[in-house]
Amino acid sequence: MKKLLFGYLVLFLFNSSFAQIDSSGLKNAMQQLDKALLQKDETVLKSVLHKDLGFGHSNGWIQSRADILNDFESGKLTYKKFENNSSAIVTISKKYATVKTNTHAEGVVNGTAFKLTLHIMQFWVKTKKGWQLIARQSAKLG
Repeated sequence: MKKLLFGYLVLFLFNSSFAQIDSSGLKNAMQQLDKALLQKDETVLKSVLHKDLGFGHSNGWIQSRADILNDFESGKLTYKKFENNSSAIVTISKKYATVKTNTHAEGVVNGTAFKLTLHIMQFWVKTKKGWQLIARQSAKLG
């Protein structure tokens, strides 16, 4: 029994010490996402948004990846500004990460301008394409 426990401990330590946790790649993907949302960059959005994305807004509106791409193309939604006041990686592993941000966002939806201060929780997964956003939910602050 002691040999088995020792074996598990050695295996755990070996895997832990050589695991590559890509926090710089995640931070880069987060910056790419913000920039692509502002610039309506479809190519970048397709690379950082997971095919199974659920993108929740503070008003209860939920978009899929296809919805985001279609709404940008149609002009239904336009972002004018993203200002991340704070950002923190809550958890990160080789395969997934959760991130929270406090963000000031400005834009236009259905012809109506908005300015919001939001708390945003994001769930990212590491795929062959790199870090991709698979879930996001925001809530209004203040």
